[in-house]
Amino acid sequence: MIHYPSKILLAFAETFTGNETIQQWLLSNGYPELAALSSAIRGSNKAFDWLLKNNHKQLAALDSAIDNKEHARKWLKDNEYDLLLTFADATNNKAYALKYFHDNNLKIFLYIAMRINEFRDNQVYDVHKKQ
Repeated sequence: MIHYPSKILLAFAETFTGNETIQQWLLSNGYPELAALSSAIRGSNKAFDWLLKNNHKQLAALDSAIDNKEHARKWLKDNEYDLLLTFADATNNKAYALKYFHDNNLKIFLYIAMRINEFRDNQVYDVHKKQ
């Protein structure tokens, strides 16, 4: 994710505010993987499957790692996606991860993590919904 321009990462962060215009813009302007990742993080199994089928396994693993799925965390580590693993930890407010992004002047990742947290904190989960 570090290779995306800052304005694209900022747009990605804004998809968690419910801004469908930005979501569609990412989809239509060469960043369908970020649109799919946003949808997957927000609960879309279809988007998760799209990531897998379109050679974005690392982003699918990131989605699962954000949900603390150990197999995804292991896959990211084994495949040397350390930055994505650290980002997943930042979305879960782990101090070392937040410090890493702050100390390395990668504050856009802190902002994205904050947006994801705000989104997740404002969700109402249905215990009867299939997970």
